[in-house]
Amino acid sequence: MAAAVKETVGNLMDKLHISPAPAAAEPSKEELDELKSKYTSAKQEQVFAFYDSLPGSDKTALYEQLKGFDPVHINTITDEALHPPAATEADKTPKMEPLPDSATASILDSKAEDLDKWYESGLDLVGKNAVAVVLMAGGQGTRLGSSAPKGCFDIGLPSKKSLFQLQGERIVKIQQLAAKKAGKDSVVVPWYVMTSGPTRGPTEKFFEDNKYFGLEKENVMIFEQGVLPCISNDGKILLESKSKVAVAPDGNGGIYQALIKSPVLDDMKQRGILHIHAYCVDNCLVKVADPAFIGFSAAKDVDIATKVVRKRNATESVGLILLKNGKPDVVEYSEIDKETAEAKDPKQPDALKFRAANIVNHYYSFRFLESIPQWAHKLPHHVARKKIPYVDTNKGETVKPEKPNGIKLEQFVFDVFPMLELSKFASMEVKREDEFSPLKNAKGTGEDDPDTSKRDIMEQGAKWVRAAGAMVTSESSDEAGVEVSPLISYGGEGLTFLREKTIKAPAVIEKED
Repeated sequence: MAAAVKETVGNLMDKLHISPAPAAAEPSKEELDELKSKYTSAKQEQVFAFYDSLPGSDKTALYEQLKGFDPVHINTITDEALHPPAATEADKTPKMEPLPDSATASILDSKAEDLDKWYESGLDLVGKNAVAVVLMAGGQGTRLGSSAPKGCFDIGLPSKKSLFQLQGERIVKIQQLAAKKAGKDSVVVPWYVMTSGPTRGPTEKFFEDNKYFGLEKENVMIFEQGVLPCISNDGKILLESKSKVAVAPDGNGGIYQALIKSPVLDDMKQRGILHIHAYCVDNCLVKVADPAFIGFSAAKDVDIATKVVRKRNATESVGLILLKNGKPDVVEYSEIDKETAEAKDPKQPDALKFRAANIVNHYYSFRFLESIPQWAHKLPHHVARKKIPYVDTNKGETVKPEKPNGIKLEQFVFDVFPMLELSKFASMEVKREDEFSPLKNAKGTGEDDPDTSKRDIMEQGAKWVRAAGAMVTSESSDEAGVEVSPLISYGGEGLTFLREKTIKAPAVIEKED
């Protein structure tokens, strides 16, 4: 019986990509004293307040967790985040300019031959197995009323497909398109999925249960972003419980450390990857491994490129991609005065001068990601003031604060932009209705919620089938959309079989018939 249970557990762990970790032994007195000394020297000895009263397994768990942090480094980055260098005159009144034409392109007004050239050259790179995808998927669907990873969310499409499935099937399709163009039996676009501590297990199980959405298991790697301790307002590391430090994910900028601490970069190197597309899971319209974007970025030989959408109006609260003191950067809406926000483009009087809205959709060259160890330590940490439950180390009681009592430290993925020479950075403007529909809010909010995500997918599909020569009819304007499976069409191509057909909406196109 015991052997059968052991075998079942082993099989389950293998299915979830979980390697059985050897049980950590309780530290020796010498090991414990050495670690205590490190934390005492850093004036963070309170983390051991309950250690002596803990059961053996909890002692080991706390020791292993504390061993993973450098308290001196934690103190340093906390101090730097709370007391950044005094702003220079250039920082106080930064010179802000749009990116120059040499570093930009727009789907809205580029020549058709340029768009075709970028698409075809990008598809060739996919066909050479030189393109990979990194997905930032650490978030939970808390705002959506779900504790599951956000990528598991069903936005209400007729097919009931999750965000993960939509994106995985787009990879399947782009592999097929590239293989056909290259005259190959198959092409591989590896998918590297970055999760957080709470989302890793459920993400692995969801992928396994859904058979990796048609992708090969060996071409999907799920890895985890790092965490940092939560810090009290007086600079002390907080305990979540008597045997556990309170921690939080290190922000989307933690992707850089996660890439080098996990096997991801080594795997990319072994596969011969040269071009990487990175994006956030919450965008249902994302063109995963977009050949046009890959081709554009590769043609310019840049290290980072970013997709942007046109800012809706002067008051939309979005970060903007621009030049700040001559360096590529992202400037938040709150940092821009009214006059600057409302300024018009002299070349296009009907458009805003600063209109390139950041959608966290990036291209990286592999050579740049290989250099992460040289610059990752230079990225700043930002402060997020939060209400953080903690254990009072004097009374041993759990406290749930009613107002912010501490900080979480995080890095932003775009903080690396100013480190680049302008010649190694580029931006591509794409149509919002074609490529950007984020899922941020609960159903019924009316903006960036499941209903708008569903609407945008369905409207895009209806547009595609009409362009292919089909007629779409519906009894209600609210249900006039068509869902086109990514396995049938990546970006509107391959739908000629629908010519002269009438489609009654709402409908799903999942096969050619």
